[in-house]
Amino acid sequence: MIGVARQRRRYMRHCALALTLALGASFVGALLFGSVRLPPGDVLRALVGIELPGYRGEIIAAIRLPRALLAACVGAILAICGAFLQGLFRNPLADPSLIGVTAGASVGASVMIVLGASVGTALGGLGGISLVSLGAFVGGLITVWLVYRVATGVNGTSVATMLLMGIAVSALSASATGLLEYFADNEMLRRMSLWRMGGLDGASYPRVWLAGCLLVVLLLAVPALGRALNTLLLGESQARHLGIDVERLKTRLIVLVAAGVGTAVALSGSIAFVGLVVPHMIRLWVGPDHRRLLPLSALGGAVLLLLADTFARTALAPAELPVGLVTALLGAPFFIHLLRRRRDVS
Repeated sequence: MIGVARQRRRYMRHCALALTLALGASFVGALLFGSVRLPPGDVLRALVGIELPGYRGEIIAAIRLPRALLAACVGAILAICGAFLQGLFRNPLADPSLIGVTAGASVGASVMIVLGASVGTALGGLGGISLVSLGAFVGGLITVWLVYRVATGVNGTSVATMLLMGIAVSALSASATGLLEYFADNEMLRRMSLWRMGGLDGASYPRVWLAGCLLVVLLLAVPALGRALNTLLLGESQARHLGIDVERLKTRLIVLVAAGVGTAVALSGSIAFVGLVVPHMIRLWVGPDHRRLLPLSALGGAVLLLLADTFARTALAPAELPVGLVTALLGAPFFIHLLRRRRDVS
């Protein structure tokens, strides 16, 4: 038994090391590749602060570095929030869109676009977030608040009601977005479509700072929430008997997911697939223990979005593909491969 536990810990360390190395390699690749290919030596000199001649230093410091940092932070946030919700619903097919935050953010962004808000208009003291991004963040929070209020009664918060309410609010949000599209002109329609496909072209250091601070908050909550989610896998009544405040746990999870996904969507648009597939893939590798699943999901989400953004920038250079489309193109085949292997093993 001791040998099995030791072997299990060794396997976990190997998984963490593999994901860490993949994160480093994908981050370096994001700095190297783009419409202009840079030598590895130039990237290294720019990172250590050595000034490069011409435009190469500006490309790295002002464009690629903040974009790579934002991609890593957003990917990690989406993946860890997806793992939170999968633990809350006790369903590996759950993702942040189930509680309506993505749909509500789309409505908020569409409203600001139709009202004529400029994507480049920044609000002072708000981390460089444009009015469209602010509208997306507020729309996502309002949606989650509505879902939570309806699902919470005298007997506590019903996960089933929250799920059904999320589906209803998502349908309502889709109708509202369609109504806004009906009254929008061609330019507005294109901006709304591109926003829903996701993109990291607006990356900046203030946005990286905002995403990084939120990611730190999520990671600091992992040890306590990981143990609680492991207990919740036994069922709500069993978790209560074991000393878990289930209602407080639900509230903390919903608040963290709403803040995390709302911020990620506001900074990068709607990027699907990451919050659903990355935690599921990590669970197939390391099992359902949330103490390991949550931090490894953060690493996996950062790797996936870095790879997707690098491919989006290089596939049709100098044009860019929407990164939300690329996440599905890169992640879906690998996910299908894992499911086929699991089927063959079982």
